[in-house]
Amino acid sequence: MYAPRTDGAAEGDNPGPAATGEAAIWRPCPDVPEDLVGRTAPSMKYECASVAVPQDWANPSGSGTFEIAMMRARSDRQRDRIGSLVLNPGGPGGSGIDTAVYLSFGAALGGLPDEITERFDIVGFDPRGVARSSPVECISDTDLDATFGADPDPGTQAEFDSVAAINKRVGEGCGAKYGDRLTLFSTEQAARDMDAVRTAVGDEKLTYLGYSYGTLLGATYAQLFPSKIRALVLDGAVDPGQDMVAGSESQAKGFERAFTNFTNWCAQNGRRCPIAPDARGAVTEALEKARVSPVRGSDGREATAGWVFYAVISSLYTEQGWQELASAIAELRGGNATGVFDLADSYAERDSNGHYSNLFDANMAVNCADSTAKPSLAQIRSYQSQWRERYPLFGAALAVGMLPCAYWPGKRDPYPTGAARGAPPIVVVGTTGDPATPYEQTAKLADMLGVGVVLTWEGEGHTAYPQTECVTRAVDRYLIDLEVPQAGLRCPR
Repeated sequence: MYAPRTDGAAEGDNPGPAATGEAAIWRPCPDVPEDLVGRTAPSMKYECASVAVPQDWANPSGSGTFEIAMMRARSDRQRDRIGSLVLNPGGPGGSGIDTAVYLSFGAALGGLPDEITERFDIVGFDPRGVARSSPVECISDTDLDATFGADPDPGTQAEFDSVAAINKRVGEGCGAKYGDRLTLFSTEQAARDMDAVRTAVGDEKLTYLGYSYGTLLGATYAQLFPSKIRALVLDGAVDPGQDMVAGSESQAKGFERAFTNFTNWCAQNGRRCPIAPDARGAVTEALEKARVSPVRGSDGREATAGWVFYAVISSLYTEQGWQELASAIAELRGGNATGVFDLADSYAERDSNGHYSNLFDANMAVNCADSTAKPSLAQIRSYQSQWRERYPLFGAALAVGMLPCAYWPGKRDPYPTGAARGAPPIVVVGTTGDPATPYEQTAKLADMLGVGVVLTWEGEGHTAYPQTECVTRAVDRYLIDLEVPQAGLRCPR
């Protein structure tokens, strides 16, 4: 998903962060795209800057500062510039800078349309605690290997306790390093940072594209700064009204539905699916065999049930991943774990040297700071049993996935919810087959905001823009001309 981070600046090149409320001081940084993808996009110029923000917006003068790293991609073909299009890819923990690089390469390579890059600077920022912005780093590569390799559905109490012990060790380590400061990585704090980013790039009002968790960040911004919004596109909606338990069960349902869609595709496309006709049976068998006799990969790791499970999860984020999953499971049957590790490592952001980005550290810091629910171990064990019955492949794992916050130290700082009174229309995009942010959440977010307009893609995978002509056309018109899509517009596959 994202490559190891670098800000692309040589020693002494950084002019220092802009103070909150001041304009950013930009410097060339072509090294960022060169390090990520090996080159810069044609006709694009890349510049980096940072802005200093209070660590605690509730105590701005007495809490020190974080540096928020930013990058903008500006087209040489820009005309009639509107302003900046600010991005967040989700996670939480995803790098907006990396995303801005990928999206700067144009529609032919899966990036933004020329109509957008010719009217906007494409601005990515890494939220506080993420990548280049005062990153949270408190989980060792060894503990992350143990976390991702652990059985996603530990059967016996002893096995459950073993998985819980990993999470306890992680929580204690992060608490020892950061203490009460872990509370400062909440979504509300990040949304206030985003307003500082808006000021630093020189925009009177914010134009924003948020994916997945980025929809929650955008919705929180709309709560706090409704009059500062020009246009918000929220793609892959998170329902802010759900707690951790409801959100985890919703994801279990979404992934189960997406997996069923994959198995149906497999049954209908046997030549392209080497585990047809019973793909569900093949994956279930692979998980069971991995528990008893895991295949050893070329780097010495064992492809345990955890790694197989995350390979499945990773593949369901795009319809293109379905064939990769089928091939990986077929290869695993033959004793080759390469495909499984390729998929799982991409999801975990683990490089070929066994080093992880700080995605997981930041993800835990944000999710646990936000969460008001802190289920007990007994409750998690109960959900594991209940959800396994409802969602056979994913339910138990999503329940066990709540363990990190059960041990996470620090106070909670929940984000505000409710109507974004005074905000202009906000476009909320949903994909009917989305596994990670199930489609049902789209209308819930739009309704909560009070100014949300739902745009539906009847497709598969996680998020929609700019993958389809219908969705792209509607979103482009909104971003450029503030033309709101027709209410209830549904875009076919």
